[in-house]
Amino acid sequence: MLEVIKKLSEVNEGEVGIVIYSPEERNVVASFNSDMGIPLASSGKIAIGFVITKWVMKNQFSWDEIIEDIRFDEHEDSHELYPHLQGMNELTLRNAVEVMIASHDNHLAKRIVSHCGGWDLINEELHTFFHRFHLTQDPLDINNAGNINELFLMLNEIYEGYIGDASLWEPLMNGLVRQRSLIEGIPSHHLNHMTGGLPTVLVHLGIIGEFHNKPLLYVIGVKDVPNRSENQESDQKVVEALQLMYKFTQ
Repeated sequence: MLEVIKKLSEVNEGEVGIVIYSPEERNVVASFNSDMGIPLASSGKIAIGFVITKWVMKNQFSWDEIIEDIRFDEHEDSHELYPHLQGMNELTLRNAVEVMIASHDNHLAKRIVSHCGGWDLINEELHTFFHRFHLTQDPLDINNAGNINELFLMLNEIYEGYIGDASLWEPLMNGLVRQRSLIEGIPSHHLNHMTGGLPTVLVHLGIIGEFHNKPLLYVIGVKDVPNRSENQESDQKVVEALQLMYKFTQ
């Protein structure tokens, strides 16, 4: 795993944080700068889903209740991942949360949060679990932020929760599984993940490897890098780190 950290350290500018965890060993197998705070961008939507799952667990909401007046973000890819849902103006809460995560859909995020009580209430509940998180309506706001280690703890709770009670955590897990990234050497079904990005920030978290056979959970964050629309070095180093990580699952 030192190879993975070394690869990320090759980013010439900016700051890097990473946690890699083995559910089989129940141990963090690699960690570097894990206390790093970072803007979340779209990856904050996983935190929205986490809070709502906790409320469903306490029977404050039901996955089967209906959210009305929904619309999809035309700039995201729900029309590709969920063609059968296009044109609908209402969804169950479970479907809305899944599509929000899978498609990074900000319109759905706003509607879900509004349905469930608003951003202040979401943040209040989130802070009972993770103190370094703060979610905002605008995912591009730098104050929409979290922490590498707390992102890992959240991801691990989602994974362990799904293993123990799949029906409860299914909307979040389905959202992670639906996303597809074409990374050479990694089959798309072996990379169940969520990303978030700003011009100088990249967040990548997920489950890599065969889901029920020695996968790894990971969170990678890079920030304060050169503008990613003009300089792809940080993106490429993250891809290379994931390729190295995947070899450890084989």
